[in-house]
Amino acid sequence: MTLFDQPGPESGVWGDPQLMLVRQHLMNRDPSGSRFASVLRRTIDQLLDGENTGRFNWEELHKTEKTHAGTLVEINLLREFKFSSGDDLDYLIEGIEVDCKFSQKEYGWMIPPEALGEICLVVWADDHKGLWSVGLLRADRQKLTTSGNITKRGNRDGKFRLTKQHYSMVTWLWYRQPLKENLLLHLDLYRKSAILTQPSGQKKVNELFRRVIRRRIDRSAVRTLAQQYDYMARVRDDRQKTRARPVLREEGIIITGDATNHRAVAEALGGPVPEKGEFVSFRVARARPHHGIRPVAEINGEHWVAVNDDEDVDTPAPKLPSR
Repeated sequence: MTLFDQPGPESGVWGDPQLMLVRQHLMNRDPSGSRFASVLRRTIDQLLDGENTGRFNWEELHKTEKTHAGTLVEINLLREFKFSSGDDLDYLIEGIEVDCKFSQKEYGWMIPPEALGEICLVVWADDHKGLWSVGLLRADRQKLTTSGNITKRGNRDGKFRLTKQHYSMVTWLWYRQPLKENLLLHLDLYRKSAILTQPSGQKKVNELFRRVIRRRIDRSAVRTLAQQYDYMARVRDDRQKTRARPVLREEGIIITGDATNHRAVAEALGGPVPEKGEFVSFRVARARPHHGIRPVAEINGEHWVAVNDDEDVDTPAPKLPSR
């Protein structure tokens, strides 16, 4: 637990029984923060809609789409945690009305007049920084201001925001935690260009697995590049030998998925091991004395090792067992 996991000196969490009750409820439902993190990743991907648009960069969203992000976060959290809807605010947690506020800008939440004096669940995520935070805030009108700090009536929409000197009012549940990586966004320009300049969805997917070796690749990246409903067809084996797995086997590359047998191969090769909805590709060669001491995977009765870009591969690579 870091310093930022603790309530700030002004947060008054210990003197606010309702806030303490909501905090404990959320921590009981999601002790590690993994469910919040998953919702935020899914929501950003939902907004980007890569399957239909090919987008993977938040900056490519239209202004109205960015504005809609807060509503989607609110709805997706409600569905994930099965919160009850409040009468006046978004949620009813432990019988307490709670308003949900999301901002892509840190501390940029806009508080509506109806939430003044109430508890707000404040959420922040930045796909470029790869970070997210969730906290609780009692919206004390005396410590809120307008964006320009010109009047005490709030902005033109009648909303308020937290002043910088009162940031410590936020009681953090999770502060600046890693957001699951948006792979296409964070790839270096050389590899990104090599992938995106391919003439078809299939060739883009093939190039992705060719260029990004021994690194977890989420299905969202495949979906964005494939831009088709059955995007998984771009990866799996087929009789025409045009999909990623058969094409890259001829180049000495295997693609492991989240099936148990695939995960076992990835682990035996030294990882990383794909999690649910992920792939990891490996350049492989039959184990020989000059490979020295390194992890070895037995595939179809032969021993294979993962090799680096400057090492020779064996072609074709083995076909992974189906079970």
